[in-house]
Amino acid sequence: MPTVAPLDLEGHVVGVAFLKDIPFFAGAAGTIHRLDQGHKTTELHDGLLSLAYDEATDTLLTGGEDGKVMRVSADGTASLVAETPRKWISKVAAGPQRAVAFAYGKTSYVRLADGTTKEFPEERTVEGIAFAPKGLRIAVARYNGVSLHWVGMAGQPVDLEWKGAHTDVSFSPDGRFVVTTMQENALHGWKLDAKPGAEARHMRMTGYPAKVKSLSWSAKGKWLASSGAPAAIVWPFQGKDGPMGKAPLELGTRGNTMVTTVACHPAEDIVAIGYEDGMIIAARFADSKEVLLRRPGKGAITAMAWNRSGRQLAFGSAAGDCGVVDLAG
Repeated sequence: MPTVAPLDLEGHVVGVAFLKDIPFFAGAAGTIHRLDQGHKTTELHDGLLSLAYDEATDTLLTGGEDGKVMRVSADGTASLVAETPRKWISKVAAGPQRAVAFAYGKTSYVRLADGTTKEFPEERTVEGIAFAPKGLRIAVARYNGVSLHWVGMAGQPVDLEWKGAHTDVSFSPDGRFVVTTMQENALHGWKLDAKPGAEARHMRMTGYPAKVKSLSWSAKGKWLASSGAPAAIVWPFQGKDGPMGKAPLELGTRGNTMVTTVACHPAEDIVAIGYEDGMIIAARFADSKEVLLRRPGKGAITAMAWNRSGRQLAFGSAAGDCGVVDLAG
């Protein structure tokens, strides 16, 4: 069995990431912890709400209840990206060319590398933001759908409408699909047609017994793994129409124990699956083979991240029991 290096923290862990192969753990109270030749901390926010990994710069972006957006480097140093006093920064996202998106209330903001900030108002509260994989374009999740904005161009957004509360949003790695999690127990997707004027096609992904709070695309974007069931529900996106008319894989089924977090491997068609009792397994898409990575712990798994080589997996829980799984043993 793989070895686990444990780290016990106080309180809920919002997110985890590797920066230069150093594992980072972000606590809801606002402290960032890292395991770098010992346990080290950076006091960052008065309450941390959101976290995103910036692959282009190998840094972390965070948003807090103190109205600050911060960037954290691998050595733990933090710099201020933006500040909006008395506003809670509920969402942050990292984009190309060092662009940073963040949101509070009914407005999304994109701060460019030169310091220019663009505003994108919505009629309803912003629930999620994601950058397209190519080009400076953002998707904003809101009530009744998603707004697509080109950051460098003024004009009307493209509205992807679907009734209901959309709580987060994600682009497929090839940029052909947009998928949202919903307040109801479902995902909703749109196929973005490249032809001018053509309407986006809808995809409904339903049947979950609980809300979906975690999504992860496979390395080549052919699969989308999700939580919200007693198994990881993995939808096929290989075909031109994505999962329409196709059944998902169900990996790591464990009775009535719910999956709370999923994290696809950076190179292989494998997904790490975290459960409400703290257990973690890895499952392979091709044959559903499972490997136990961690036995049950104190709290539900709330965050997981692989390092770049895919040999280590960092995890955090609602109870603060964290750690790093080393697959090399």
